[in-house]
Amino acid sequence: MHASKPPRHHHHHHRRRRWCCSFTTPPLSPDNANSVRSYASSSCNKKTIPAASPQTQHQKLALARRILSPGRVSPITDHQLIPSAAPLAETLPKSAAAADSEIAAGDSSNLGIYDVRLSLKGKNGGSLVLELGSEVLTANSPVFANLISDYRRNLSGGSLCRIEVPYVENLNVFRETIELMFEEDIQPKLLQIGVFRAIDILEVSAGIKFERGISSCLKYLEAVPWTEEEEEKLSELFGKLNIDEYQATNNILDRFSSPNSVDSQRLLTKQLICSITTCTDATARNELKSLVKDLLCKSSVYEKDCPELNKDDIYAVCKSCLSILSHLLEKACGIDAGRTSNSTNDKPALECISKQVDNLNWLLDILLDHQMAGEFADLWANQDELIKMHEDASPMVRYELSRVSAMLFIAVGTRKLHCPSEMRLRLLQAWFKPMLSDFGWLQRCKKGLDIRALEEAMGQALLTLPLKEQYSLFMDWFYCFSKGGTECPNLSKAFQIWWRRSFLRGSETFAIESR
Repeated sequence: MHASKPPRHHHHHHRRRRWCCSFTTPPLSPDNANSVRSYASSSCNKKTIPAASPQTQHQKLALARRILSPGRVSPITDHQLIPSAAPLAETLPKSAAAADSEIAAGDSSNLGIYDVRLSLKGKNGGSLVLELGSEVLTANSPVFANLISDYRRNLSGGSLCRIEVPYVENLNVFRETIELMFEEDIQPKLLQIGVFRAIDILEVSAGIKFERGISSCLKYLEAVPWTEEEEEKLSELFGKLNIDEYQATNNILDRFSSPNSVDSQRLLTKQLICSITTCTDATARNELKSLVKDLLCKSSVYEKDCPELNKDDIYAVCKSCLSILSHLLEKACGIDAGRTSNSTNDKPALECISKQVDNLNWLLDILLDHQMAGEFADLWANQDELIKMHEDASPMVRYELSRVSAMLFIAVGTRKLHCPSEMRLRLLQAWFKPMLSDFGWLQRCKKGLDIRALEEAMGQALLTLPLKEQYSLFMDWFYCFSKGGTECPNLSKAFQIWWRRSFLRGSETFAIESR
């Protein structure tokens, strides 16, 4: 920014303004767009200023004539970011500087309503010149009002006031903000340009203290939904601006933050989980399970600064589901024939059992994601009543229990579940044999289960046990596979690894015991 030399006085019989001779044709503007052809036949370095006419409703935008500088102009894109509000205000000159060298200081009649030339210098080399009326600038921006006032105090007459703003990152945004000063109602314009552009205009308006622009942008942004990209952009801008005096600001900030505490979030999470596990509509339940799991997932974009999931709340729901599952299995086995029926019993037992198994697997999936599933493995390994009822239940009912076991075996075999050796041993001793007997049903009724992954994981899970403990379980599999064939999981690969480790290494610490 700099002040140019004081204006020189020239007397011309015909009042004309000279353009830079680098123009071979006049620059396009709302005033001369229709006169380019007639201009081509005249001198290339002269242009007569059109007589000023009274401002009407149809001539508002004529107050802001847009002229591209004859200098180097870089491409202007609609998505460039503008500088922050505080540095933008600082880049404006503290005193309005110079007059146009071709116009006499006393010839204010030459200027008409265009008595300010605002030169915007793009950060990347482009430039834009706006010829404007000082009355509108003064009425809408204290920053420009002070600059124009300084000029009028320091220089007498009506010379053209030249203001330069350097390092503007988005020339179009600055131009659009200035144009809004000439609008009586800004809201319709904001509706046309959209949220992303309105955020840019808000930043420029704050920089030049354009109060109507700030207020209109805030009201518009508060009233419309945002995309995630727009929300992030607006949040960053509010971190830089100081516009707390506007009521709409508080309304926007309320959409960013919540007074809810960690305890209230914990209570809400538990309520959501309980609601899903008791949901009666299968389609809605599956949709909500996917939704809440994504929200609670550690890799979720919504997690950010969320507190850790409360393990006790999840396990409380798990135990409730296990209790219901035990009661349903008793009913399916005819053990509770004398008990009073309830609403759960209104549906077929198999459907209700499958629902509770789905709930348990969903809760287990959440616990695995948060590395909290160790206690679930211990809880499932100690379900002695379920194991006893599994022996008496029909295959189409009891295989549902093995769906829970399958998920645990896959978690152990794929290194997603880390638990002590004693716990893994209890889990496999309790549910490995039931899995062998239910494997055929699992193949026919997969319900999303990856059978190949289950076979691989079962073998890997067995190999995590001490060799002595592996012996009895691999023998159980061998006898089952020899009789059932494809109705039994194929653990041949894991069996070979066990055999090699047990007998082909020359180890003397292991002896085969007779069964």
